[in-house]
Parts: sequence; structure tokens; C-alpha cells
Amino acid sequence: MLYAIIATDVADSLEKRLAARPEHIARLEQLKTEGRLVLAGPHPAVDSNDPGPAGFSGSLIVAEFDSLEAALSWAEADPYRAAGVYGGVIVKPFKRVLP
Repeated sequence: MLYAIIATDVADSLEKRLAARPEHIARLEQLKTEGRLVLAGPHPAVDSNDPGPAGFSGSLIVAEFDSLEAALSWAEADPYRAAGVYGGVIVKPFKRVLP
């Protein structure tokens, strides 16, 4: 089943995000290689694809997991979580309708 992982960044976490990004991206690439990643990306803190020093306010990942527990476990092990980038993470089932 698909699950949405919706994370919110703590304030002023851009440097932490940039430092942990390679590990974070590697985990997403693994999901992609396994054919389980639907989409992933950050939420810019301002209305721009390149928010510069404003950074990001969070992230959205939609991917396939065997269970809600597996999705929660994967989200909890995210390098952004360990680095203190994410202040909160919500994981919930997702039903893809389009496209």
C-alpha cells in the first residue's frame, strides 16, 4: 500500500538539512530502485523553487510499504530526523487516484 510521509522542519534547519541531504537522498534512491517511490520533495519556505536562505518548511514522500508500521519505521530512521531537521512527522495511508 502507498503511504504519505509528511514532515515539518524545525525553524532555521537549512544547514542541518544540507548536511544530512546525501544520506536522505540515498534512502530515497533505494526506494526508487526498488520501484516503491511515487514522489518525494521538499516544501520551499517561500513561493519559489529555489528558496535560497529561506530554506524549506518540510517534505513530502509518497512510497509503497508493506504496512503502516513499516512506513513509520522507515520515516523514523530518516537522516533528517536524526539530524534534527524534522520537528514532526505524520505517516498515513495514501490512495492514489490520479494520474
